[in-house]
Amino acid sequence: MHAQHQPFTIDEVEVPEPGPTDVLVRVGACGIVPNLGNVLNFLPEWWPHLTFPPLPAVFGLDVAGEIVGKGNRVHGLEVGQRVYVNPGRQCGGCFACRTGDPQHCPAYTFNGYFGFGAGSAQIFADYPYGGMCEYMTAPQSSMVTIPDNLSFESAARFGYLGTAYRALRMAGADANSVVVVNGASGTLGVCIVLLAKAFGVRKILGVARNKEQLEKVRAIDPQRIEVLSTNDSAKVAQWIIDSTSGRGADIVVDALQSGSPAEPLLESFEGLARGGRHVPLGGVLGPLPINLNVLMSNDRRIIGSLWFDVADGQAMASMVESGTLDLSCLEHEVFDLEDVNSALALFENRNGGFSNYVITP
Repeated sequence: MHAQHQPFTIDEVEVPEPGPTDVLVRVGACGIVPNLGNVLNFLPEWWPHLTFPPLPAVFGLDVAGEIVGKGNRVHGLEVGQRVYVNPGRQCGGCFACRTGDPQHCPAYTFNGYFGFGAGSAQIFADYPYGGMCEYMTAPQSSMVTIPDNLSFESAARFGYLGTAYRALRMAGADANSVVVVNGASGTLGVCIVLLAKAFGVRKILGVARNKEQLEKVRAIDPQRIEVLSTNDSAKVAQWIIDSTSGRGADIVVDALQSGSPAEPLLESFEGLARGGRHVPLGGVLGPLPINLNVLMSNDRRIIGSLWFDVADGQAMASMVESGTLDLSCLEHEVFDLEDVNSALALFENRNGGFSNYVITP
């Protein structure tokens, strides 16, 4: 990307050399974030507090590929290994990093996308390559090794899957849980449903608008999944309560699309049981009118959850290897690197959250 509001271009640059603790990855597939073009064109104005790489920049968030080179201080990783590259980057030396809490690093950065603090500028200088390229360098600490039964295309969905995994883990999802997925048919929503199923929760309640896509969601596990279309004018909170014999849901994970109003989130929040947990992952922006006394009296919790770490990614890779996490429902839409602008334009008509758009160089 050379300038905002302009198409991406293909440039030829030298293959980068990995640093002493870095690996060189040949990109097999790079997942495309929905509305990436719009996000990159407008996000600097929408969220001026974020840090963006200097232009021209190579973007691309979710990368899977093969290690083809490594620095002389890389241990435990070998050339030829298949990997997912977690784009979460941290400085490694601050208090948060030293205490094992990298997501709270002031320089925390999504490589190939944007950063959360002023220190992200140095991260972008150290690792200037996102995934929409043929080769990229990345720190050895960001590698998730992936099994042979996980394709590069499916692994390129790990960003959404990992976001779902961490949210469910932080909310304490287990075999006793009833989980509501608000926005269940979207890109993130489908991933939450797949992970909730893999976690072994006893019931999944999916809420969205599109009835056809919701039926595809229900087909993932008809014995455990029930769905509701908001186009039916049903009261979401009452449906949740009725579907749980009056108790309410243990967990609500919000995956509403960017720019959604607050009302759908608040409706699902009202369906929480006593002691229930709400995890907002979606695109609702701005303040929410929540009665804190009701929150306290019902011992409910709102949990923020940002991305996921390498340990979470490695756990998901093991779940795929064992068959616990089944990604066969994903419908891969594969584009050559030269066709990136066409791929971004097609997102307006994507087939719900089952479509998996990837770039392959």
